[in-house]
This record gives sequence, C-alpha cells and structure tokens, in this order.
Amino acid sequence: MKNTTRRAVIAAAAIAALLGGAATANALDDRDSSEKSAENPDLVAHDFQAVNGSIKWQLTGKLKLNFPTYHTEGIAFAGDRVFLSAVQVTEPTTKYPSPQGRYDRTPGKGIGHVFVMDRQGNLQKDVVLGEGDMYHPAGMDFDGKNIWVPVAEYRPNSSAIIYSIDATTLEVHKQFEVADHIGGIIRDAQTGHLIGNNWGSRRFYEWDLAGHQIAAWDNPSFFGDYQDCQHLSDRKMICGGTTNLPQTPAAGGTKATYELGGIGLTDLRSHDIVHEVPFQQWSTAGHVATRNPFKIAANGNTLTLWVAPDNGDEGNGTEILTYQATVNPTY
Repeated sequence: MKNTTRRAVIAAAAIAALLGGAATANALDDRDSSEKSAENPDLVAHDFQAVNGSIKWQLTGKLKLNFPTYHTEGIAFAGDRVFLSAVQVTEPTTKYPSPQGRYDRTPGKGIGHVFVMDRQGNLQKDVVLGEGDMYHPAGMDFDGKNIWVPVAEYRPNSSAIIYSIDATTLEVHKQFEVADHIGGIIRDAQTGHLIGNNWGSRRFYEWDLAGHQIAAWDNPSFFGDYQDCQHLSDRKMICGGTTNLPQTPAAGGTKATYELGGIGLTDLRSHDIVHEVPFQQWSTAGHVATRNPFKIAANGNTLTLWVAPDNGDEGNGTEILTYQATVNPTY
C-alpha cells in the first residue's frame, strides 16, 4: 500500500472531522477529537514524532470561559462535555524555615473544582472534590467512560486521593489514596492500570484500580515538569508541561523566571521518553501555552492542541486555546 493511501485510511479511522479549525472563537468542535484519536494507536504518537523545532504552530481558536476558574490544572473531553480542573486557594501555603518532617511548607487551604461545561464553554456543574488538606485537583484524563483526577495536598511529598467521575452521570467515586502528591493521572487503555506523576513529575507510579502499586520509576527527563497527560493506546502517554528557569542578571536574575514549555511522549513499557520538543507559544496573560491543561489529537497530517494556561483572574481570564500544526511523518 502506498504511504499516502495508508495515511488516508488511518486518518479516516481515527477522526472523521477535526473541527475545520478545531475551535472557533465561540465554541469547541462538538466531536471529541481527543477521544477519537486515542482509539488509533499510531496516529498521535507517530505524527508527534515528526514534530521538530521548525514546525509552526498556528493559533486557530480562543474560547473564553465566563465563570470563575481560579488556577486551572487539567482538561479532558468526553463527548459533548468538557471537564476542567482547578484549585481555588483560600489560604496560600507558606514555606517553613526548615523542613518539618517530610514537609517543606504549610498545607494552606483551598477548594478543589472540576468544572463540567458544554462545547460552548457554558458551565453545567461544579464538582467539588477533596478532603481536609487535599484540595488540589490536577491533570486528568478520560478513558471512554470515566474522568480520572487526583486531588492532592498543595505541597510535595504529601498525599492524594484518586477519584473517578462518570462522564455521563457525573457520579463521583473515591478510588484510593496515595502517600505522595499526585499531580496528574491517566488510565492505560491496554492494561487498565492508572499511571500518575508526583510533584514536578519527577516520579511516576503505576497502580491497579484497587490502588496496589505495580511499578514506580524516576522521570528520565529534566526538560520539563509534566502538568497534564493523555493516554494513547499501544501503551503510550503524551504530556504537556512547563519549567520555570532563572533569567539573566540583566533581566532580573533568579527572581524573574522564564517559562519553558514542552511536550513529551513516553513509552509505558520501557519508561523511556520517546520524543520531546519545546512549545513556545504564549497566552494572553503571557504564560507559555502548555503551562497546565493540555490535550492533543491528530487528523491526517494535522496535529491539534487544546490548552488553558491562564488563571481566571489574569489576562483575559481563562481561555481554551486551540493550536494546529502540519507535520509530514513517514509511514
């Protein structure tokens, strides 16, 4: 079969139509492109490996959210619904002069939200999650039935609850607790296991649905801290994130940080980073676009990215941004 013919067949099986621009100024496409692309093991993973420094990403849509969104964390698409996690901090954490046991800061106080919206960004429900000091929802994923989201203490080396939310009924189920801060989660489509990353994504964990730890490994990459991930079949995971780097003395030194964005593809069998690239597009408030919520899809030779980097109280408020790029992978 010719390469072009094979690509056309794969693209048609993965997504019938990506939006015709993936988003408009007023709405997201009514097809769940992230879910559709995850059904094909090769399309996103293979096409993303053709991304390099010369690829041009074009902003094709902005959807402004007109309700309080606080500090956004993760995004997931499920049919006609969009899920956005966020933390509302009511008392900020404070660093201790020296570590207190395993903690380097106070727990602070807050409220964890998972906002449920339609494709026009209208709020349908605010699902409040968390217990006690665990009020920080994080990166999340959709497995075809449930939204998976961790809610952790807002400090490293702490604890978290893993929740599932039925994407249709919005029923919440507390799955299990973990003795670490979990800042993102996916469900591996092949094994059915959950994969989570801790503070700064320095360590990954794999659990069964009862919370039994199957594996744990250190992140082999220091390029970026993953914030929100997405499962792909064939035991792959793709994540977006950012790292704050110090500036030069003339630009303010270590007190003036620079946001470096990036996207990484991980093989969940070998735990290796398969491909990793920087992503330097900027939001209205001046944040790198992959700062927190992140999802990606592929259609033909077009990659589409959805991000929501800005908090509700900065810039133009939280906007779901859509970027597209044309790639030329070989088959």
